[in-house]
Amino acid sequence: MFPPSELDKLDAAGRIYWPPNGNMPAYKRYLDEMPGVPLQDIFTDIQPVMGKVQRLGYPTQKPEALLERIINASSNEGDMVLDPFCGCGTTVSVAERLKRRWLGIDITHLAITLVKKRLHDSFSPEELAPYEVIGEPADAKSAAALAEVNRHQFEWWALGLVDAAPAQDKKKGADKGVDGVLYFQEKDDGPYHKLIVQVKSGHVGAKEVRELEGTRRQEKAEIAALLTLKPPTRPMKEAAPADYYVSALFPDLSFPRLQILTIADLFAGKRLEYPRWVPPKTFKKAARRRKGPTDQERQGELL
Repeated sequence: MFPPSELDKLDAAGRIYWPPNGNMPAYKRYLDEMPGVPLQDIFTDIQPVMGKVQRLGYPTQKPEALLERIINASSNEGDMVLDPFCGCGTTVSVAERLKRRWLGIDITHLAITLVKKRLHDSFSPEELAPYEVIGEPADAKSAAALAEVNRHQFEWWALGLVDAAPAQDKKKGADKGVDGVLYFQEKDDGPYHKLIVQVKSGHVGAKEVRELEGTRRQEKAEIAALLTLKPPTRPMKEAAPADYYVSALFPDLSFPRLQILTIADLFAGKRLEYPRWVPPKTFKKAARRRKGPTDQERQGELL
């Protein structure tokens, strides 16, 4: 295939293989000089989200290894990564770990609550770069505006203020007096205690307070909370039972069985009253992460 002069040049360059048994010589080819096979879009070496380490309960959650590969293949440190449907924040969390700037967008306040919690669970305060949430209510007035536009989004947002998870899918009908729920413990190996939350954006009176107390008993919850936009009236306060949950570990500490808080109260820093010495079990906690190279990148450096 080559003239003798070209063959002599290839031989001088060490590109001709001479078999020891005198067979036909061959041209030496090196893989790093070959065009290779284009990167495929089907990855068979990445497993689906499995086990308790990553799974956060979000139906469309993707494995972190998949987002690591995509982000590493398409960006450098300091680049901007956009996920317009960020869900529970896998892209955002991985981008933060790989030292990229990021922008995550979602239409539900529940998703934004999950993303914020995931970031704070995954990174220490020293490692987590400052970020801004755009579109969340910043005061009682903007909270009322959200309630006017979408009552269900207002409920999900308000539940996030008290670390409560939605009690059920709003598409499936009435909530039966329970909008959110969280579970607290007094010690790590102790029993779980239920706290239910009801969110009201409209008129609330003593009747709703009495109904919530009945729901608390029916749900066998230790504490019930009513979150409202407007301050409670005197009849509402009087309708709340003078009953308390008494701590099993610290009998001197007690917490009202029925609590009424306004959105303005929550913005002012007031919190639900219940034993907080063990973090509440509301959402699944994301694994702790450190910024820097991924395990796959470290293996590549070793190789």
